[in-house]
Amino acid sequence: MESFGHVIDGEERMDGASFVSVDPWTQQPWADVALGGAAEADLAVAAARRAFDEGPWPRMGFAERGALIHRLADLIGEHADELATADSRDMGKPMSDALGKDVPRTAQNFRFFADHARLATAQTLPMDTGHHAYTRYEPAGVVAAIAPWNFPLMLESWKVAPALAWGNTVVLKPAEDTPASATILARLACEAGIPPGVLNVLHGYGPESAGSALTADARVDRITFTGESGTGRVIAAAAARNLTPVSLELGGKGANLVFADADLDDAVAWSIKAVFTNAGQVCLAGSRLYVERPILEEFLARFVAAAEQLVIGDPRDPATQIGPLASATHHAKVRGYVENSAGRIVTGGLGEGWVVRPTVVVDAPADSAIVREEVFGPVVTVTPFDSEREAVGAANDSPYGLNAMVFTENLSRAHRVAAQLRAGTVWANCFFIRDLRAPFGGFADSGWGREGGDFSREFFTEPKAVVMAIRP
Repeated sequence: MESFGHVIDGEERMDGASFVSVDPWTQQPWADVALGGAAEADLAVAAARRAFDEGPWPRMGFAERGALIHRLADLIGEHADELATADSRDMGKPMSDALGKDVPRTAQNFRFFADHARLATAQTLPMDTGHHAYTRYEPAGVVAAIAPWNFPLMLESWKVAPALAWGNTVVLKPAEDTPASATILARLACEAGIPPGVLNVLHGYGPESAGSALTADARVDRITFTGESGTGRVIAAAAARNLTPVSLELGGKGANLVFADADLDDAVAWSIKAVFTNAGQVCLAGSRLYVERPILEEFLARFVAAAEQLVIGDPRDPATQIGPLASATHHAKVRGYVENSAGRIVTGGLGEGWVVRPTVVVDAPADSAIVREEVFGPVVTVTPFDSEREAVGAANDSPYGLNAMVFTENLSRAHRVAAQLRAGTVWANCFFIRDLRAPFGGFADSGWGREGGDFSREFFTEPKAVVMAIRP
């Protein structure tokens, strides 16, 4: 088996306890991973603290830091096969997605934030009182970045890249189900010339282990977490004891509204991507599909046919579009929703091993678990509506508010509905198109705060006002 250690202060450590990472397709262990706890968390935070307080990283200019981050992005491209294989074997992601989408997006994240930090502008505030004010954005300090298992490498970079670009040091804790790409990323950071202690990787579990030690540490200046809403509440409570600012990108139950005037070919194609990409293990999944009644029958027929055409199989096969779910525990959770569905399953259901086939459910009551709760699998409920007001009301009737979609050829309706939806992102006639300058985050149980562009700058820095007297 391959080995993946902690990376602390520029050195990979494999001493002490370990655990195995299981390939969801073969259901066999494929990697041995260092198991950290409170002691390892203490070492990682101490290394990051020392690198921030005493090292060169926060004192470099943006161009110098940016050059090293761009070098890291180059190395990510050069090691694309290794990184994609790591994520695919850890969580069952099709290699075509990992190699064709996740790894390039990871490199893009590092390049974007390196350039954004260098090109971002501050404010100058002339005053009438014989004074002059301006703003500075100082790095916050030590960042604890806790990443999820569904897009391991890509979402690690969404946290690490802006934190590094603005001069912070980082302790990255990947999900225990998907540890491998984080270690590879840290190895590449060292090769790129990023100083020791600037990017540390800590492996281990969350409660009463590495995760809880990391979030409770008073030496940590920022905590950024992507994951399940219940875990987000626990992290927020731990951070509150030290008044540590937290950014939480949590669960979702995205509503997808398809109006009768939509381009049906377009709506079906995007709706398939919105719910079945990554076997539905996407916080942004459009798992509540609302279709205006006059087109319900035709839309459903096309949608079901497209779902049944998706290729299920070995993630290493280039033709595979749907792989297994990421773990036995997660498969059991999604299986429970399918087996106990309150609605009627039109197509899909359980496959072999940890596979759940693309599943379409109709006639599910609005208050049923499969409609209200985040399934996080390839499962979608389809519900008719009769008016714009009804559609918006149904979409907003959720504890979540991460994202929504609207399909209509009526420009006024698209703007009108987007304004009314309580969601951090609304896509009109598309899905998952991102501008890294735009805010990303959600309402209600979908999280706290926003990241992306200037929003990441606000979180990963301490904005400072400098006021100077102008002598006559």
